[in-house]
Amino acid sequence: MKALRAPLRARGPGAAPDEGFGARLMTPLLLGAVLNPLNSTMIATGLVAVGRDFGTGPSGTGWLLSSLYLTSAVGQPVMGRLADSLGPRRVFLAGLAIVCAGGLLGTLAPAFGWLIAARVLLGLGTSAAYPAAMAMLRAESLRTGRPAPRPVMGRLSLAALGSAALGPTLGGLLTATTGWRGIFAVNVPLALLALAVALPWLPHDRTGPAEPVRGSVQQGPVQPQQPAGCPSGDSPTRHALLRTYLRHGLAYLTIYCALYGYAQWLEEARGCTSFQAGLVMLPMSLAAAVCSLLGARTKGLRAPLTTAAALLAAGSGILVAATGGTPLAALLIASALFGVPQGLASTGNQAAVYAQAPPDRVGSAAGLQRTAQYTSAIAATGLLALCFGRQASDAGLHRLAAVTGALSLLLLALTATDRALRARART
Repeated sequence: MKALRAPLRARGPGAAPDEGFGARLMTPLLLGAVLNPLNSTMIATGLVAVGRDFGTGPSGTGWLLSSLYLTSAVGQPVMGRLADSLGPRRVFLAGLAIVCAGGLLGTLAPAFGWLIAARVLLGLGTSAAYPAAMAMLRAESLRTGRPAPRPVMGRLSLAALGSAALGPTLGGLLTATTGWRGIFAVNVPLALLALAVALPWLPHDRTGPAEPVRGSVQQGPVQPQQPAGCPSGDSPTRHALLRTYLRHGLAYLTIYCALYGYAQWLEEARGCTSFQAGLVMLPMSLAAAVCSLLGARTKGLRAPLTTAAALLAAGSGILVAATGGTPLAALLIASALFGVPQGLASTGNQAAVYAQAPPDRVGSAAGLQRTAQYTSAIAATGLLALCFGRQASDAGLHRLAAVTGALSLLLLALTATDRALRARART
């Protein structure tokens, strides 16, 4: 009877009765989750137009990319910590308000410096959604006495991967029809829509500390091994999370190198148009989306993460031998081989963070996971500069593929030897 009464005591004043992880909770969370990855890629097809209007070249417009990545890398764990301490609903709503401000500032920006400020605001505001969503899922698990289903978390990954893939196309469409300012303006209606459904539907934050529901939040292979309610400073927990961050960072360092470097090589070395390069990269986006759903339905963590590392090594192997005369079929296969790991690594490491983080630190732990990802994005740009120089070439691609291959093998070794993943898969 005590276990049955515990979820009732944990309900917040605004919680919908027994809806669990249904549409009322997930709709605003998914709307918020698309904003950061969408803004990270949407600007790519508007950079030339921005540079033309403000008289700056690639070295200047590059700040529009790095400013959002740097802000997101810092902002995700900060917003996660605030979600843990102040409440995820408050932080989620505040983030959407900041997104509106950033969108308006970019739309009306009179000078290039104002655009950088707008991107900083967008990076800060959009950083609230993912860690707050993870903290809210944990809170809902405690409220209902049921674990957060892996497919539910898989939808968060799918929202991020899908919006990132859609970003360049949407940015190009907006730039062609409304001008580059539309890339900033579109954030306003998206954030207002998320606010409109979040205000009535998201449960209110608890006013007291959360008490883990013993025996009811375990989730088989993806739950932490420590007993419910163990102290957040537990050393095994920290070590497991650090290994997860390292795996996630290495996986996405390889993925970002392929995402940006492969596309650049297709255009500059193979002679593809931007549209043709996009078509060759399409299997990467499709495979990432499909495998984010499939990865969310797996029972263990070790198998999908090991598979992801092995496929990254296989994709790197194809690119090591690629030349301007490589058959199109091989290029499409290489694209898919980098897409499958993107979906598997995203959902697998997300589930690992949810399982390994103490209940009162899920938001900050999720934020640090995204920090590892965005730090990898910044590092990938440096690797591309070292391998390609001024222009992508076959030799440059081979150097880049050799680096990503070595990173993939390191990732494979780290994943295969992680005892925490093996133990979790046996339960």
